[in-house]
Amino acid sequence: MKAVIPYKKTCAKSRLSPVLSQEEREEFVELMLNQVIDTLLEAGIKTIDILSPSIYGLENMKKANVLLDKSDLNEALNRYLEQAEEPVLIVMADLPLLSPDHVKGITSTKEDLCIAPGKGGGTNILFIKNPSEYKVKYYGSSFLTHCLIAEKTEQSIEIYDSFLAGTDMDEPEDLVELLIHGSRATKEYINEKFRLETSRGRVRLAPI
Repeated sequence: MKAVIPYKKTCAKSRLSPVLSQEEREEFVELMLNQVIDTLLEAGIKTIDILSPSIYGLENMKKANVLLDKSDLNEALNRYLEQAEEPVLIVMADLPLLSPDHVKGITSTKEDLCIAPGKGGGTNILFIKNPSEYKVKYYGSSFLTHCLIAEKTEQSIEIYDSFLAGTDMDEPEDLVELLIHGSRATKEYINEKFRLETSRGRVRLAPI
C-alpha cells in the first residue's frame, strides 16, 4: 500500500483570500501538506508520493517522493493509478484535522474501496484496493461520482463518516474548526493571526 497526495502551492486556496494573503496561503498549504505527511507516516504508511505540477515549495522535501505532472488533476491521478501495483490511498493535502486513527480505519476496510467524503459533495480521501480497475473524477460532486464509478465497475464501497477527516480548509469558516479541533503547526499558524469570537450563538473567526 502507498499514499499519494495531490499538491499545488502556487496561488493556492483562493477562497481563503478574504482572510489570508497569497503569501500566507502558500505558507499555510505547505504546513498542511507536511502535517498530512506526518499523519500518514504515524499511521504506518511507508511510501508517500506527492503529485504536483510544479517543484515550487517541494525543493527540499525529504519525507515523501515528489512526482511532477503538469496534467489536469484527474488525468495525472488516473495515470498514477494505472501504473500502481498495490493499493493506493489518495489523500488531499488540506486535511490538518486528519489523524493516524482515521487513516488506519480507512485502510482497514474489508471493501474494495473506502471513501471519506468532504463538505459539499467532495472527496477528501479515497482508498482503492485495485487501482488499475478504477478511474477517479474529482471536481463537482466527486463523492457521488466516485460512488457511481464503484457501482459501474462492480466494486464494493465503504463510506467513512468522520467530521474531522471530512473537514478540509477551503473557506474562512473552516479555519474556525482548525482553531477548535486542530493541533500542531497548522493550528499555531492560524492562532497567531486569528481568535475565536462568539456572536449570536455562533463561533466565528476574528483577527487579532
